[in-house]
Amino acid sequence: MDYQKIIDEVYHRVKAGENLGELAHYIPELTHVDPESFAVHLTSVTGEEYGLGSYQTRFSLQSISKVLTVSLAYKILGEKLWERLGVEPSGTAFNSLSQLEVDKGIPRNPFINAGALVICDILILHLKNPKEDFLSFCRSINNNQQLNYSEKVANSEKLVGYRNIALCNFIKSFGNIINEPEEVLDFYYHICSLEMNCQELSQTFLYLANDDFRSYDNDEILNMSQAKRINAIMQTCGFYDESGEFAFRVGLPGKSGVGGGIIAIHPNKYCIAVWSPRLNEKGNSYRGMKFLEWFTTETKLSIF
Repeated sequence: MDYQKIIDEVYHRVKAGENLGELAHYIPELTHVDPESFAVHLTSVTGEEYGLGSYQTRFSLQSISKVLTVSLAYKILGEKLWERLGVEPSGTAFNSLSQLEVDKGIPRNPFINAGALVICDILILHLKNPKEDFLSFCRSINNNQQLNYSEKVANSEKLVGYRNIALCNFIKSFGNIINEPEEVLDFYYHICSLEMNCQELSQTFLYLANDDFRSYDNDEILNMSQAKRINAIMQTCGFYDESGEFAFRVGLPGKSGVGGGIIAIHPNKYCIAVWSPRLNEKGNSYRGMKFLEWFTTETKLSIF
């Protein structure tokens, strides 16, 4: 498979078309990026790498980082993790309050904001220094000590985080947040502000594509069974209430973030990261969604 040729063809086809959508204006710091930025990077399980565009420019991962937090929590707790949250698609907006009322404070899945807040609460309970320890976990996966949070983005989210404050306090009223909401929210804003470029992102997520992957200190991130389950949740819940559309058009497990990034995984083949910050009405990268649809069409590869 000539991945570079296909990436080149699809990239230029997408770039020549419309770049619709808006930046994530509800997080002020995210409006400072170039809306025309466009990057792609693929890392294969055999170590081959192919990229195009501004794939070495870092951006805010936002909800993509929720895959990393739930992976760390799963690694620590095992199956007990699912006593505090579900694995079902939400069918509502990622910051919905109404569903929590019906479900008595148990979030539908770890990728909506409510679920990610519960995961943050779990990590605070089990990590001595949550922000530092989570960052060390991410750095160890691809041996990259340069990965870091963006304090500007974290503070920007904190200043406008009224909905997340409501979610966290509402969950706590049901007893499913143990720590103080202020501490949980501060950790949550930081994990969302984690920055990577497309090359770093596609390398980092190899642990979900490669059964033999280990971190650079020879630690197994997740076992095969756990990796399968994380991929399954990404397939059904990774794109807010557009997850079905992504499965239908792209056919890969993946996760998006309102920073404009998307990571998609073809188990036993590759990880591919795309970044284009203009978002469609569902909160997913307009160009990123289009690129991945055409890429899997041209490669004739998906999990189906």
